[in-house]
Amino acid sequence: MKRKAARPRGSRPTQEPDVQPTLVRRFVALGDSQTEGIGDPDGNGGYRGWADRFAALLGAANPGLEYANLAVRGRRAAQVRAEQLEPALAMEPDLVSVLAGMNDIIRPSFDRAALLADVEAMFATLTASGADVVTFTFPDIGAVAPFARPFSARVRTLNADLRELAARHGVTLLDFEPVAAATHPAAWDEDRLHLSPIGHDIVARALAAALAVPGSDDTWREPLPPVDRSFAGTLATEFRWATRYLAPWIGRRLRGASSGTGHEPKRPVLLPVVA
Repeated sequence: MKRKAARPRGSRPTQEPDVQPTLVRRFVALGDSQTEGIGDPDGNGGYRGWADRFAALLGAANPGLEYANLAVRGRRAAQVRAEQLEPALAMEPDLVSVLAGMNDIIRPSFDRAALLADVEAMFATLTASGADVVTFTFPDIGAVAPFARPFSARVRTLNADLRELAARHGVTLLDFEPVAAATHPAAWDEDRLHLSPIGHDIVARALAAALAVPGSDDTWREPLPPVDRSFAGTLATEFRWATRYLAPWIGRRLRGASSGTGHEPKRPVLLPVVA
C-alpha cells in the first residue's frame, strides 16, 4: 500500500472515495459509545466494536500499524472535540475516524448549529494536519427503536449536513442512511441504542471496502435475513425493551446523568495492532 500524495482540501469525492490503497501507520478513532464498541463484547469484560475490527483488517495489510481509540460513551460532539481532538493530533495520525452527533440529536436541547460547528472544526483541523479523515451518516433510528421516531427528521437533516461538510473538507463519508442492513434488528443490540456484533462487523467491513484495504469487498451490503415475529412475540419484546432499557434511559435524562460518567478511553495511546 502506498501513501497518497497530499491533495487540495475538498478535492476528493465524498460518495466515491479514492480507492487507491493507502499506507497507514497510525489510526485514531474519535467518538462516543458506537466507536468505543458498546454492544460488541470482547469476551474479557470489555468491548471490541467496529473500530477494533477495522483496525485488525487494516493491520493485516499494514504491518506495524498502531491504533488508538479515544471514544467514550455518552459524549456529545462538543465533548469529543474538547477531549479527543488535541490528543489525536498529538499522535500525528495518518487516518482518523470521526463519529459524533447522535447523543446531541436525542436530547431536547438539540442545537444543530453548535453541533455542526463542532463537527466542522474537527474535520478542518484534522485534514489540515495532513490526516485522512473518515466519517459516517446515521441510519434512521426511528426504524430501529419506536421511541426514537420523533428524531428521524433530525437524523435525515444531520446526514445531509454531514454530506455537505465532508465534501467541503475532503473527508471520506460512508453513507449508511440508504443501506437496508443498517436498520435490520440483527444489526442492533437488544438495547436498540448500540450496534450488535453483526452491526459493528458491517461498519468495519464497509470502511475497509471504502478505503480499498486488500481483501475487502462489498459483501457488507448484502441484505440480512428477514425477521418474522408473531404479534405476541413482538409485544413481549417491546415490553421487555421498554422496562429494561427505555425506562433507565429516561431516568438518566431526567437526572441529567451520562452513561459516560467515570469512563475513560479504552485505548488512549497508540498501540500495535496484533493479529
